Amino acid sequence: MVEPVSRNADEDGPERPEEDQERSGGRGGSHRRGKSSKKRSFWKELPILIVIALVLTILIQAFLAKVYMIPSGSMESTLHGCPGCTGDRILVDRVTYDFTDPSPGDVIVFKGPPAWTENEIAPQESSNIVVRALRGLGSLVGFAPPDERDFVKRVIATSGQTVQCCDDRNRVIVDGKALDEPYIHWEDDNHRVQESFAPVKVPQGALWVMGDNRNNSADSRYQGGGGPNGAVPVDDVIGKARIIVLPPSRWGGISDHNPQENAQPVALGAPAWQQGLPLGIGFATAVPTLFVGRRLKAGLRKAAGRRR
Repeated sequence: MVEPVSRNADEDGPERPEEDQERSGGRGGSHRRGKSSKKRSFWKELPILIVIALVLTILIQAFLAKVYMIPSGSMESTLHGCPGCTGDRILVDRVTYDFTDPSPGDVIVFKGPPAWTENEIAPQESSNIVVRALRGLGSLVGFAPPDERDFVKRVIATSGQTVQCCDDRNRVIVDGKALDEPYIHWEDDNHRVQESFAPVKVPQGALWVMGDNRNNSADSRYQGGGGPNGAVPVDDVIGKARIIVLPPSRWGGISDHNPQENAQPVALGAPAWQQGLPLGIGFATAVPTLFVGRRLKAGLRKAAGRRR
């Protein structure tokens, strides 16, 4: 059988290509509109991306790693820095010391304890909001000095150890052993002499730190008047300096040579009262020795007289 033909078949037929064209045109139009809307959405999303990047940067630097600028020459020549110039930028690992304590030889960044900062002049804040904002952003990424008073030094001795300077070869001594310190920087090669200091027992939970630029570093020897007050609490340690990230010519790791690993035992000078013991013993034995000598001499004379 033949299917009946609809009356509208002729009318419907010609309309289909136009419908197809409209549909295809509609798709093309929506495609073009999609492109334009996509461009607009990128510019709308750009501020969001910037905010997310800043938040991630803050979180990374707060918990994982942070960039610091070296503002002085106290750690020359391991780390470069000087007032008014572009110092090294270092990446500081903030995770390591969550699982272990700082060790001798580690270069650490720490928050200055009260004994280190009580006599320091607080940094002057600009009254310009824009300047303060730029400074804060620069500090965040390590391109400007931070507002907080942080320091970078090398760990020389840990809690319970006794440190002093120096032996007859001008070496720092820890627990009776002279340290191996190849990283020491001498500004004057003709004056390679460290200033001596009396023995100090490092308090529990603290570190004795010194600068590699040994004759130009305000460290545990001087801060807080020296002695135990100069030690840095472990709780104030921010992290371990790992890498020099800027400038490019200075890229590289930061040495954590352990000065105690190859330390050599030394004979330390005894306290003054102990040094006087031989003299005291000499005086104490002089009288009986003289008495015995005289008696012996008298006895010999008597024996000689009898023989005559």
